[in-house]
Amino acid sequence: MKPLHLAAILAIDVVWGFNVVAVKEGVMSAGPMTAVLLRYVVATLVCLPFIRWLPGRMRLIFVTGFVAGALAMSLIALSFALADNLPALSIAGQLGVPFSLILAVIFMKEQIRWPRITAIAICFVGVVVMGFDPAIANERIGLVLTIGASLCWAIGNLLFRRLAGVPVLVIHGWLGLVSIPIMLVLAQSFEPQKLAAIPELPLSTWGWIAYSGIMSSIIGHGGMTWLFQRYPVAVVSPLTLPTPLISVVVAVAVYGTPITGQMLVGGLLTLIGVTIITIRTAQRRDSDMPVEPT
Repeated sequence: MKPLHLAAILAIDVVWGFNVVAVKEGVMSAGPMTAVLLRYVVATLVCLPFIRWLPGRMRLIFVTGFVAGALAMSLIALSFALADNLPALSIAGQLGVPFSLILAVIFMKEQIRWPRITAIAICFVGVVVMGFDPAIANERIGLVLTIGASLCWAIGNLLFRRLAGVPVLVIHGWLGLVSIPIMLVLAQSFEPQKLAAIPELPLSTWGWIAYSGIMSSIIGHGGMTWLFQRYPVAVVSPLTLPTPLISVVVAVAVYGTPITGQMLVGGLLTLIGVTIITIRTAQRRDSDMPVEPT
């Protein structure tokens, strides 16, 4: 891999790692539903010149936009609004990896052996260990919402596979167009005061929301898609593994969240399971790809 491309992946890891702060600050200032609404407004404005109609795929686009867009982001925003232990939420968010593998086995008949089966079990055991930590007893609802968001992300990931060949800016543009009316209704129903106070939001809040919408979603996911088109999955995927660790370090440094021994054990178990799944799945996908003639 070229040094410039390696640096790009590491930069994306950092961008995604700092996104926990952007989401938390945006949610606490603008409200969870309103923050998600504004995030999609910002992202859609950036993608607007690239949006085009996709004949034969629009139903899939709408379903993907609802599940991976409005539903997943609403659950994430609510979890960040209800919980302050961002390291625990960051680790629980990694369950999207084993969820994706389980869905691939069920719906795409992917074959897995004992290493990945064991890794799936390790992931869930780790989250259970964290969930029973007395230090986050009052934040378990947020943890459950994050797990639900991870499942939505995994379902969306399965749907994204069926959108192969569609440029990432087109996909993100449609995600925004689908999600904006849904989030507007939710914000008007549950946060009418927050929605009315949008013109009074401080510039810093707009900065955090723009960071999530542009840096994390468009540049982060768009850049990673570009790299996956040029390098084997087994090369790129393992380089994204530092992201949850960066999220934990950033959350602890910014908010001073204490890390208990039980949380540390549960987090390590989950990350070990995610690492095994990521590496072995990437190797499997590359080995299944046909060899192109020279």
